Amino acid sequence: MEILVISVFILGYILITLEHTIKLDKLIPALGMMGILWAIIALNHMEVFDINLELLKLEPTHIEEVLLHHLGKTAEILIFLLGAMTIVEIIDYFDGFSGIKQVIKTRSKVNILWIFGFLAFLLSAIIDNLTATIVLITLLQKLVKDRSLKLWYAGLIIIAANAGGAWSPIGDITTTMLWIGNKVSEINLVKYLIIPSLVCMIVPFLIASRLNVFKGELDTVKIKDDHNPYGNKMLFLGLGSILFVPFFKVITHLPPYVGMMLSLAFVSTIAEIIFNRQVNLNKVNSGTDLTSLHSPVHLSLSKIELPSILFFLGILMAVGALESLGILFNFAGDLTEIFPNTDILMILFGFLSAIIDNVPLVAASMGMFPNLLDDPLWHALAFSAGTGGSMLIIGSAAGVVAMGMEKIDFFWYLKKVTIFAFIGFLSGYGTFMLLRDFVL
Repeated sequence: MEILVISVFILGYILITLEHTIKLDKLIPALGMMGILWAIIALNHMEVFDINLELLKLEPTHIEEVLLHHLGKTAEILIFLLGAMTIVEIIDYFDGFSGIKQVIKTRSKVNILWIFGFLAFLLSAIIDNLTATIVLITLLQKLVKDRSLKLWYAGLIIIAANAGGAWSPIGDITTTMLWIGNKVSEINLVKYLIIPSLVCMIVPFLIASRLNVFKGELDTVKIKDDHNPYGNKMLFLGLGSILFVPFFKVITHLPPYVGMMLSLAFVSTIAEIIFNRQVNLNKVNSGTDLTSLHSPVHLSLSKIELPSILFFLGILMAVGALESLGILFNFAGDLTEIFPNTDILMILFGFLSAIIDNVPLVAASMGMFPNLLDDPLWHALAFSAGTGGSMLIIGSAAGVVAMGMEKIDFFWYLKKVTIFAFIGFLSGYGTFMLLRDFVL
């Protein structure tokens, strides 16, 4: 029966990776796979286990208990993401991200490349790499007219955004999963990965800076200066509230989603106050009743990417089914025998994350390895899964969204940008090994 379970998972996995080819949203096979796997377990009364991390062995349990356990862990991640996404949408409601354009004062193509790179690196660590990519690609579209140059900027933004998300517990869905799953702590994640991630970004940018396409000055497009007067305030307030979450966890030892909900409540309160003030002023000035307008909180919630949330639910619960049967735990033992060197295994995972979705890859890894909190394996996995996806444009959420926004061709990216991402990944992982073994 285990063969049937594994076959269903592999089939669902293949359908997820072929999303753009078969024109089937990946949430559909993810949810279907979840339901079928747990149904097989229940109907066949298969024995389920829980991993005892202290004894490093599997202990039998009941299906209701293990299902509730995995649902609880999955819900923690989903509620955290919902809070973060809503805060970002509230910032966007007040046109907060338009203030970023004030950073760009130069017309030099190389200088603009580096500005975009560091903005992507820093923003992705705060608001996640997907959102940072959307913000910067939107700004890029307003700033650059030349199509070829725009593609190059977009390709390198993907590398920088993924590198920036790898060292922050809130910068990438995979690092968030590891953080909430008590595999890595905030301080050690930053300590071990910020320098390798920076190397992963800087090395490709240094090489790219010498390309002919980045020589000379940019024919800039004038960007309109009219923006919401509360934009900058909401930008700093929103980003500060998201940054508050890791500190809240350290101080209270409560799960991160509790801090994110507190931050969302605070940002929502300020947003409602500003909105009501604007409505009242417009009402006085124009004599029009504007109270029927949607509040920023309601509108932001309506713009949340629910398909992504449902995909995460399906894939995490499906992986939980394999974990509960002990399949992943046993597979980890086989892998460590084939690849006794953990670094080789983690580099392989980096290449795999460029081909397949890194969310199920990391979710499976969390169930495969019994290593304790802040084991170097988890830091290596966070880096590899976060940055390895840059090697193909479909290998990360940042790449997929840039592909859609700029209509980047898969093979153009493969020919032009993949080599830069490959060099950055190996440079960063080599730096991680040096720091781990000889410095930290």
